[in-house]
Formats: sequence, C-alpha cells, structure tokens
Amino acid sequence: MANPIIQVQGVNKEYGKRKNTVAALKNINIEIQKGEFIAVVGPSGCGKSTLLHVMSGLEAPTSGRVLVDSVDVTLISERDLPKVRAQKIGFVFQAFLLIEDLTAFENVQSVLWPNDEIKKERQEDMALEVLREVDMLERRDHFPRQMSGGEQQRIAIARALVNRPPILFCDEPTGNVDSKTGDAILKIVAQLNREKKMTVVLVTHNDDLTKYAKRVLKMKDGAITSDRS
Repeated sequence: MANPIIQVQGVNKEYGKRKNTVAALKNINIEIQKGEFIAVVGPSGCGKSTLLHVMSGLEAPTSGRVLVDSVDVTLISERDLPKVRAQKIGFVFQAFLLIEDLTAFENVQSVLWPNDEIKKERQEDMALEVLREVDMLERRDHFPRQMSGGEQQRIAIARALVNRPPILFCDEPTGNVDSKTGDAILKIVAQLNREKKMTVVLVTHNDDLTKYAKRVLKMKDGAITSDRS
C-alpha cells in the first residue's frame, strides 16, 4: 500500500496556560489513504474542527506530527505554509468567505492571481472549468449578494478546487444552507471524490451526511472514540 496522504501522529492540542489549559485534542493518530472520503462527526465542542485545522496546517499542534502528502506541516515555517496549502489543500468553510466586491468568476480566479507562473488566459480557463463542474457557469458574472446560500457554497467549492489540490477539507459546509441544498452540495463533493480521486475529509455534526463517506470517525472530548468503514 502507498504511503497515506495524511498522517496524524500522536497529536495533542491545548489552549490556555498552566492551570487553565483545555485539551482540545488528545493523542490523535490517523492514517488517511489517497482517494478516501472520511467524515468526522461528534457533538459541538468535541474537537472535530480543531482536528481539521491542525491537519490542514491552519493551526499548529501542541505536540505530535502531521504529514500531508509526505510533507511534515508541523516543521514548515509560517512563511512557507501558505504555499504548501495552496498546492496540496482545498478548504471549504461553513461561512462562504467570498469577497463581496468580486463576481463568482473573480472569486474563483483570485486564488490564482498570486501565481505568476500561470498565464492569465490559463487562469481564466481553470476558473471556468471548475465553475462548470459545480454547475455555476451561468452565474459567473453574479456577485455573492445576488446568489443564494447554496450557490455561494458552490462557488466556495469551485474556489477550493481551482488549484486542483489532492485534498479537500470541508468544515461544516452545509451549516448555512437548508437540508435539500446541503444534500446537493455533498453530492457534488462525493462526485469529485469518485471521479477525480480527490481525498475528502468532512467535518459535520449531521449524521445524515455520513452516508456519502466511506469511513466515519467519531469524536468525543477531544479523542477519537470509533473508526469504522
């Protein structure tokens, strides 16, 4: 078997100092293979979003190691981390985090603007391609305020995919939309996992969404209590 695309080794995450320390993650050990679709579930405050942030390099663990596509993100400098994340990780948040003054097309393309190695024409083609994949090509010239919550989340997914990262992290991506729209969004993510062999790690408190995952991790009080396929 090939090396796991994500390895979490003995990770602990604490907040606070001295007697006021709170353990958000407790000795987490996970291996995720390329192309897996994993759902991390558990009650609010159990540490699932913290785990996602640590795996993606958005937060540093208090102790332990995290390897993403064979790169130890716990050893990378703050200056170099954004470049590694841009190459290897797409991130979809519960809040859409779109730029209000940019169109859907510009929001997606903006991820590519800092990369002067990609010509403008190619950047435009890449943005149009992912908009087509999430069925939002006809809304390319609309601003976020002109779109529904579900449409904004589709744009957020397209933005996360435009760099073609091997890993997609989704942190409660359906939290701000109704159940029907949320189901449609997860179908898009599942299709990307199936057709593009993209590794997906989904954090959710909604057990109904675990039907799309091939493996489910349950968390409680900062620890993994079960891991089932």
